Amino acid sequence: MCKGLYSVPSSCLEKAKGIRVKLSHLAEKQEWIHHKHRSHEDKVLQDLESLLSSKSGLHAFRWFLRSEFSEENLEFWLACEDYRVSPSHLKGAKARSIYSQFIKQDAPQEVNLDAATREALLSVMDSPSVDTFNKAQQRIYSLMAKDSFPRFLRSTHSCAQAF
Repeated sequence: MCKGLYSVPSSCLEKAKGIRVKLSHLAEKQEWIHHKHRSHEDKVLQDLESLLSSKSGLHAFRWFLRSEFSEENLEFWLACEDYRVSPSHLKGAKARSIYSQFIKQDAPQEVNLDAATREALLSVMDSPSVDTFNKAQQRIYSLMAKDSFPRFLRSTHSCAQAF
């Protein structure tokens, strides 16, 4: 009947042992790579800043906000980021565009800012500077970090779409 490993030539047994060792090293490497990738995913999902700096994370977050009809905060934040790096000769036009799109009363994508911040922005629209929207952008970022982002993390969109 079955003679077990005693009937297999010793050269085959040595090769089998070598293959087993190589496979175990490969399995360990795969586990390490998976762990490293997973820890990167966890970091991206730990804070809003990391999420916004990730192309796939930003895409998933935008998709989630669209599904909730609340993407204006993200769009405003992104517009402010674009404004900050725009050449000086375009700042005036971009500032007015941001103001009319997101800040003014009844704007198409009006963001939730307090009256003092709105008035401060209106008063500097004639001569906008690099930091014109910093305070408003920070307020909207805080809103997203405290409200939208936690909802995103609890949703099915965060894991399924972010990576």
